[in-house]
Amino acid sequence: MSRPPFTPTVAALPKLVPFVGPEAMERARGRPFRARLGANESVFGPSPLAVAAMRDAAGENWKYSDPESYELRSAIAAYHGVPVECVVVGEGIDGLLGLTCSLFLTPGSPVVTTDGAYPTFNFHVLAHGGKVHAVPMRAFREDVPRLIETAKTVCAPLIYVSNPNSPMGTWWTAGDIAAFIAGLPPETLLVLDEAYCDTAPEPTSPAIDVSNPQVIRYRTFSKAYGLAGARIGYAVGERSTIEAFDKVRNHYGINRVGQLGAYAALRDQNYLKGAVAQIAASRNRIRAIAEANGLSSLPSAASFVAIDCGADGAFALRVLTGLLDRDIFVRKPVAKGLEHFIRISCGQDEDLELFAGALSDVLASVHA
Repeated sequence: MSRPPFTPTVAALPKLVPFVGPEAMERARGRPFRARLGANESVFGPSPLAVAAMRDAAGENWKYSDPESYELRSAIAAYHGVPVECVVVGEGIDGLLGLTCSLFLTPGSPVVTTDGAYPTFNFHVLAHGGKVHAVPMRAFREDVPRLIETAKTVCAPLIYVSNPNSPMGTWWTAGDIAAFIAGLPPETLLVLDEAYCDTAPEPTSPAIDVSNPQVIRYRTFSKAYGLAGARIGYAVGERSTIEAFDKVRNHYGINRVGQLGAYAALRDQNYLKGAVAQIAASRNRIRAIAEANGLSSLPSAASFVAIDCGADGAFALRVLTGLLDRDIFVRKPVAKGLEHFIRISCGQDEDLELFAGALSDVLASVHA
């Protein structure tokens, strides 16, 4: 007996996942990390109102979620001042990126992104048979003008831009992004990932224009809102584009507890402001730790800081490995031109104290 063959697209894919999770790393290591500073989660947690809503919802978890996410979509629409029909909720931005590929890609479709940018998007593109055209970063941020020129050259239906960028934390201003949107080639959609917009300075995000069919904006409750485990993200865009997601999405893919938690979190903007302030203070502390160890860091608008290890990628890998050996979970970019950095997520004071001690120890050992 045998199963049917995989599709040619799937058969040609390498065995890969975008990230190895810290839990898998802990299982392989046989011990837990002391500080979890590599996944860009908000250790400052969600609003108490969201926690209470999710706790109350747990007892009724026998119910499916509302497949239309109507209350949450309505709240998001009111928050952004757009019609509810222009909002779709999904399993984090990751899930929505996959659906976007389902809507717009056929085997061989060219897609333009940045070399070293968020890898999950590429994962979805390849799984849908698309071809990735990756443009190098310039001055450690996404070279959006070159992305647009490349899209014109290859006739790409999709351009992916994250603003602020992951993994470097760099950003373009709202005026810059608006100018880029005005320069998009015809019949090209800008996939604008704004996962870190809540932690960015003003103005970073231009006003949302749902009359423009060439832009979809992606937001999440996983970062500043502190609900990474709930897996709730959303996209905002032109009505007919957003309504097309109903053709391909998993209508019961949203978990009900997370759905209600996100609704409560959105309504507690005072808590969000406090969490953002804590993230900003943590960024400053990470930069100070880098400076105290003779290292430099990039200005960041995200919930992490990229630290330049001061040598090549092999040296940065030794630093990363040393931190992991000392039970400090961090990550590093791997793309050419970025590989000499490590990336540190914002953390509580006690997390950063552990990181500071481990970093000093690692640097002393690698320089010995």
